[in-house]
Amino acid sequence: MVFFRKKRDMPNGLWIRCDDCRGMLFKKTVEERMFVCPECNYHFRIFSRDRLNLLLDENSFEEMWANMIPCDPLQFKDRITYPERVIAEQQKTGLKEAVIVGKGKMQGREIMIGITDPSFIMGSMGSVVGEKIARIAEKATEQKLPLIIISGSGGGARMQEGVFSLMQMAKTSAAIARFQDAGGLYISILTDPSLGGVMASFASLADITIAEPKALIGFAGPRVIQETIKRTLPKGFQTAEFLLEHGFLDMITHRHDMRKELSRLLSYLQ
Repeated sequence: MVFFRKKRDMPNGLWIRCDDCRGMLFKKTVEERMFVCPECNYHFRIFSRDRLNLLLDENSFEEMWANMIPCDPLQFKDRITYPERVIAEQQKTGLKEAVIVGKGKMQGREIMIGITDPSFIMGSMGSVVGEKIARIAEKATEQKLPLIIISGSGGGARMQEGVFSLMQMAKTSAAIARFQDAGGLYISILTDPSLGGVMASFASLADITIAEPKALIGFAGPRVIQETIKRTLPKGFQTAEFLLEHGFLDMITHRHDMRKELSRLLSYLQ
C-alpha cells in the first residue's frame, strides 16, 4: 500500500514578480530591501506612507490637510460617477487623495514634505493635489524650512476635473517660485513614473533634482511620443539614466541611500 502526503496549500502573497528582470522573488526579502529587487536592482513602486517610513525619523511626521477631498465641478461620469470613483480609490488605497503633505524630521532636521502616490488614480493632479502642493510650499516659506517633494505620477491632469485640474500646473509652479524667491531650498525626487502635468510643473522646478534608478520620467509616455512623431526613439529614452546623461537630472540615488543623501544635501545647502 502506498501512502501519499497531502500537499499543503501555498499561502497567497508570498512571491512577487519583478517587472524588470521578470524573476520570482520572495516578498519578504524584497520588503527587507526597501522594495528593491535583489537580482537586478529594480525599484518597485511603493505607497507614499512607506516612503515616509523610509525617509523620516520615527513618529516625526505631522500630516496637514489630511481630510481634503475633491468636489465634482463637471458632474463627470464615465462607467461610474467621479464621486464614486474617488470613494472606490479611497477604499482601495486607504488614502483620501493622490498626495500626502506635512511636516517631519530627517535625522533631527525639520522639513516640509509632499509625496504623490501612483496607486490613487495613477497619481493624477486634480484640484486637491495642486492645492496641497501649493499650501505646503507656502508653509515652507512661512516657517523657513526646506521643501522635499517626491513625485510618482503617471496620470497627468485629471480629466474628471477639466480646466480645474489643468490650472493646478500654474498654481503649483507659482507657489514654488515664491518659495524659491524667498530663499527656500526645494529638492525634487522623481520616482517611477513621473509623467504628465506633475512633471510639467512643480516636479521639474527644483534647486536639486534627484531620481531613483530606471525611473520613467517625461511628459507624454514613450509609446505616445513614438506614435506621434513616427520615429524610433533612442534606447533608454525617458529613463533616469538617459536624462542624467543629457543634463536634466542632478543625480540618481539608490533608495537605500536616499535618506543619507538627502540629509547630506540639507546639511550642506541650509
